[in-house]
Amino acid sequence: MHCVPSVLFFLFLSGCVAGHHSMPEATAVEISTSDTQNDDELAARIRRIENGLLPPVVFDGQKIPKWTISERMKVYNCPGVSVAVINDGKIEWAKGYGTTEKDGSRQVTDETLFQAASVSKPIAAMVALRLVQEGKLDLDEDVNRRLVSWKVPENQFTREKKITLRQLLAHTSGVTVHGFAGYAAGAPRATLLQILQGTPPANSPPVSVDAVPGTRWSYSGGGYSVVEQLLEDTLKKPFSEIAAEKVLRPLKMTHSHFAQPLPALLEKDAAAGHLENGDKVKGGWHAYPTLAAAGLWTTAPDLAEFAIEVQESAQGRSNKVLNGKLTNEMLTPQLDNWGLGLTIQGAGRGRRFSHGGSNEGYRSFMVAYTDTGKGAVILTNSDNGEMLFDEILRSIAREYGWADFQPAEKTVARVNPQVFQSYVGDYRFPTGATLTITIEDGRMYGKLPGNPRAELFPESETKYFLNVPGNPEVIFVRDTDGGVKGFTLLIEGRVMEIKKLSSKN
Repeated sequence: MHCVPSVLFFLFLSGCVAGHHSMPEATAVEISTSDTQNDDELAARIRRIENGLLPPVVFDGQKIPKWTISERMKVYNCPGVSVAVINDGKIEWAKGYGTTEKDGSRQVTDETLFQAASVSKPIAAMVALRLVQEGKLDLDEDVNRRLVSWKVPENQFTREKKITLRQLLAHTSGVTVHGFAGYAAGAPRATLLQILQGTPPANSPPVSVDAVPGTRWSYSGGGYSVVEQLLEDTLKKPFSEIAAEKVLRPLKMTHSHFAQPLPALLEKDAAAGHLENGDKVKGGWHAYPTLAAAGLWTTAPDLAEFAIEVQESAQGRSNKVLNGKLTNEMLTPQLDNWGLGLTIQGAGRGRRFSHGGSNEGYRSFMVAYTDTGKGAVILTNSDNGEMLFDEILRSIAREYGWADFQPAEKTVARVNPQVFQSYVGDYRFPTGATLTITIEDGRMYGKLPGNPRAELFPESETKYFLNVPGNPEVIFVRDTDGGVKGFTLLIEGRVMEIKKLSSKN
């Protein structure tokens, strides 16, 4: 399982299983509220959110379905969820739902630890920028000048342009290795150096460079592992200690740890990960030695504190870690709507920063608005958690009046099934993943290996949408002879051209 942000192009086919295993009702265990909020009004607001989960797409002419958190946790085989909502620059409320493992008795609270997965990266970015602020690193210097234990291998791509910290944080360095699978309980674990080198027992290829630095955006957990090594070589201490000193303690993220594997003392506080079919991950979770890329254990309120500090610092109202100048560097898009460690979308009062995460058995999401003091963090202990947190997020957005994360209204067009037939075949994504499009009973479906299929609904003969997170749209493209050569994928402001490999009849 890779550590990926939720906006990546194969998000729309992430897994969900309509299972119905026995599970305790979603239970509010811990609640934190602001002093100024009327308790009764807040309780009513929370109930509306809990009972108002919404789908990605609303079909024209149909009543909008609304579900409860408890119902959807059962549908998605997700035993536990933790939610924190930011309003007016404060954590207005935080609650835990369900249990820390399938059929378990320990309830999730707002202090339950979850793997943040790739939401580790924004924290790591802030750590690196703190060293920039202290004059120990330079955003635009060749990182090989300061790397000691290992250096980025030079090749034809780095001959004229060198890799910088800015590029590593923004995924524009050309450094390879998309994400990391982690190490199952009992399996030999590689060190960070072995992972960078790709030597046993590392289960990922060596980190290298496959593009001229600064010329393209390509998500890279490998790049954040380079950052981790850079920080350790610079301060000559473990990354976990650096992160605690520079970010976690100043922000009072008291339950957060870059501890891999998780110390036995903390295991009782952790939610176990669960697979798509509802089974618990062997041993409870994988270990991720790539701390900066995927190694944070945290709680929803702790991540909300991080998001609030970014909001406050960007407005010049706080400098617990970074000054306003460097915080706004984090929030400045480099390529493809990516700042330094964060996705940046929207403008003006609608500008928001976010990051999603995906480790084996866990899905997480953090989003906050720069200027309005609003946001949310949702942590789940299931491979199906992305579908669930997306529905919860839409309910929060509806209750708090956010302009974003509302269901898309769509009309399904009538299209001759023979048109569908021309689209059948395999399509290759830039990461190498292959999408297979098939037809069954006159309806068209797309499927990636290891994921359930998702239906493509027609808006016209060439344009289709999927009823999944991100509101993705697919526009098929034909060549001059009328044959299908691929499709354009539009998802959350990104546009990608996907090539067709073959036809399957």
